[in-house]
Amino acid sequence: MSRKFSIIMLSLFFCCNFIYAQEEQQKSKLHQRAETYEKNKDISKARSVYIDAFDDYAGKGQVRTGIECAVKAAVMYCKENAYKEAFELLHRADQAVRSQKRPAAEKEALHYLVTKERLQMYIKLKKTESAKGQLNIMESQVNLSGDENLKNDLLYNKAIFYYTFGQNTLGNAVFKEMANRLTAQKEYDKVEEVYQTLIANGKKSGNANLVAQSYSSYIVWKDSVNALKAADVVNALKQQIADNEATIAGKDHSLDTRKMIIIGLCVLALALTAGLVVGGFVLMRFIFLTRRQKKTINLLNESNALKAKFISNISAQMEPTLKKFDSRQPEVKALLNFSANIQKLSELENTPNEDVTLEEVQLQQYCNSLMDGIRDKVKDNVTLTMNVSSTSAKINQEYVSHILNHLLKNAAAYTPENGTICLDFKKRGPHTFQFLVSNTGSIIPEEKREDVFKPFLEIKDLTKGDGLGLPICKQMALKMNGDLEIDPKFTKGTRFILDWHA
Repeated sequence: MSRKFSIIMLSLFFCCNFIYAQEEQQKSKLHQRAETYEKNKDISKARSVYIDAFDDYAGKGQVRTGIECAVKAAVMYCKENAYKEAFELLHRADQAVRSQKRPAAEKEALHYLVTKERLQMYIKLKKTESAKGQLNIMESQVNLSGDENLKNDLLYNKAIFYYTFGQNTLGNAVFKEMANRLTAQKEYDKVEEVYQTLIANGKKSGNANLVAQSYSSYIVWKDSVNALKAADVVNALKQQIADNEATIAGKDHSLDTRKMIIIGLCVLALALTAGLVVGGFVLMRFIFLTRRQKKTINLLNESNALKAKFISNISAQMEPTLKKFDSRQPEVKALLNFSANIQKLSELENTPNEDVTLEEVQLQQYCNSLMDGIRDKVKDNVTLTMNVSSTSAKINQEYVSHILNHLLKNAAAYTPENGTICLDFKKRGPHTFQFLVSNTGSIIPEEKREDVFKPFLEIKDLTKGDGLGLPICKQMALKMNGDLEIDPKFTKGTRFILDWHA
């Protein structure tokens, strides 16, 4: 039985090596040429050929290898600060994954590779909120893919995010969780490699905080592992000594002694068998607990989704009742608006990966109608200006109109007399666009600029607004593969920047 098992395992080993060798040989000529350019430090040519290899693989249905080529090219774009081109390439990579007929879990794992690179780019750009959004998407993709290897990789990227933005306590907790996992499996070399990689990344990016925190955690871990290794060595030596003593005793004793040794070996075999039974029981219990934990996590995710759906349903059920009251009353009107906003926010949060349809729009006429919508809402002598050329662009009218209408109405409300409100459009790349809405007046404090995009931070009088307008706009921007943020360089009032990739 043991011999047959050994033969089967050797066969599987050689088959795996053969398959791996075949996959290596299947690299396209474009892929091999790109790797040669990269090895010779010819970044420009390497990047161009990696993009060609990505297109070639995507056309052949070899999406995973194609995604790896696209990510490498995006990294090379970032080295030259060409972030717009990198974002466009990653957008193409996501579209290539969506177009494939593959199991949903496999597609989520491929999307994860693209989202991870997008996270690294936002970290380099110091865009905390955008990076956090990508991290949340990665967590969702890992859960949907069911890939255990991606869970360790997610923990690693979480640690980098927290350390980069000074959240050391969270970074330490995440990294400790990952190190404990690998240490418990006695995979010390993997933990060592992870720590060295994290320290190297910190040095490479000039992130002194990341280097300091990583090195401090590494020293603590190293001390604990040295103790574990020492205990393993001592136990191994004790076992070896015991074995040697048994061998010597066996050679020196008489036949009766040898019989006793045989009996002892039989007892040992029985003990080992019992140990295997106990070990099997422990293993089965561990598997059961792991499945139970996974089931608990899935139940929690389902529970959160159901809570959001429940709140949305409650809001939808309240709406007909509220409409029976006099909508001219401020409280009733506020509750109706709050109900509609909750439903919209829940819908956006529950469909983060849903495709957004774009259509060609003549921008000058489109923007004129938006500005006309606030002319009767501004204070005395407020000047409305518009810098939009006679051109067209692909936009999602529903989302862009909602965002710009909200920003312009806010500007009308907060711009003082004799002030200025301006709507600008800029083309930042072949497929990258921006709308800028600015107004003179008071400036949003720096410490509150990220909070304005977060829902439910404080209890408010609903007749004065529910605080969900900007969070809804933010979610719409993210769904268009873009972002909505406050321009920190604008000092004459407030300027919001809406960017997206068509």
